[in-house]
Amino acid sequence: MSDLIVHGGRPLSGTIVPSGNKNSVLPILCASLLTDAPVTLRNVPDITDVEKLAAFFAEQGSRITWDKAAATMRLDHSTFEPHRLAAGLPDGMRSSVLLFAPLLHRLKKLSLPGNAKGCALGIRELDPHLEILAKLGAKISRARGGLTLSLPNKFSGARHWPDYMSVTATENFLMAAAVAEGESVLINAASEPHVQDLCVVLNQMGARITGLGTSRLAVEGVARLRGGTFTISTDYHEVVTFLALGAITGGDVRVKNSVPEHFDLIARAFAKLGVSVEHDGTTARVRKNQKLRITEPFTTNLLPKIEAAPWPYFPVDLLPLMVALSTRCEGTVHFWNKVYENGFSWIPELAKFGAHAVVSDPHRIVVFGNRPLRPAEVVSPYVIRATVALTMVAASIKGRSVVKNADTIRRAHPRFVENLRTLGAELEWK
Repeated sequence: MSDLIVHGGRPLSGTIVPSGNKNSVLPILCASLLTDAPVTLRNVPDITDVEKLAAFFAEQGSRITWDKAAATMRLDHSTFEPHRLAAGLPDGMRSSVLLFAPLLHRLKKLSLPGNAKGCALGIRELDPHLEILAKLGAKISRARGGLTLSLPNKFSGARHWPDYMSVTATENFLMAAAVAEGESVLINAASEPHVQDLCVVLNQMGARITGLGTSRLAVEGVARLRGGTFTISTDYHEVVTFLALGAITGGDVRVKNSVPEHFDLIARAFAKLGVSVEHDGTTARVRKNQKLRITEPFTTNLLPKIEAAPWPYFPVDLLPLMVALSTRCEGTVHFWNKVYENGFSWIPELAKFGAHAVVSDPHRIVVFGNRPLRPAEVVSPYVIRATVALTMVAASIKGRSVVKNADTIRRAHPRFVENLRTLGAELEWK
């Protein structure tokens, strides 16, 4: 584990070019297993989860060439050897579930541990993935405390309506349905930008997917997919991260390669905290010395509120950044995480800085902003955005703070410290 030493109190200003979207590149990497034709990906972020997937593919015999300086990766799975799969799926990354459909398509049989997987945010169950795979023709059985998935021939088209919108389960559906026999339909599908990115790449590989960006996806299966060259989209999470860092420190930050059509609701959440986000073409900006005053609603007997849920709601992964920013705002605001039952477990660490936040229940907190803050040593959870949020608060406080176990940031931000230094921050890994 690595700690971040933050010498805060400096306004961060400058221009940042964000990396490729972690949540897009991982399912697209997994989807490359659906073809033996070469696949080339551009704008690949140099993050730990990509490292793990690339290593996993190479262990199975695939030819992987990764030019990190050029952010380009070439994958050739024509030499993939099924019998090598003995060590199991990559450890320490929840996105391993994205290998279920492509590996089952390729191997016809897959063994899994039987316990539900989770992370610091709470339990993330396997059932939605298994239900989709079973609907599309897979057979699931229990054996020796684990699970065995088998596919007699090919995936077969089917209609499915899951209990809730799951990003990774939707992505498993798309990969399985793309190579299934017949038509498949998913009602209550996730529609996040990274889900749309996977749809676009699969269609460019020869899949027939309609309904992109909606909660109803229809897929006409094809006999085989082809390779090609594809570019990973900008990570809007990273765009928001650097805008929020600029706002909380009173700086002037520009972030290039933003996607303005993703920002309507995100910009409104910033505005609730007194921060104006501007777009000049594809460059997003927050100007220096924003008011940081929470906007009172017209319904005066209710607290101002930012609630997060599956897209097109405000993205739940970005909620910690708004919580951090609110600690510097005048006023009181209510945050509601409608997805993760453990999404606010890091709030006691936030309190070490002097922030005032009341945890109402596992899904809701109230932050009383603009309280005196002080440098502190805090312990970050294994949650990327919560770790970033703690770093944000540390960066806004004059003095030396320590964010322990902060290397989880590397799972999504390939040059986090380097980028902050270009903006004028003083911090280093320990």
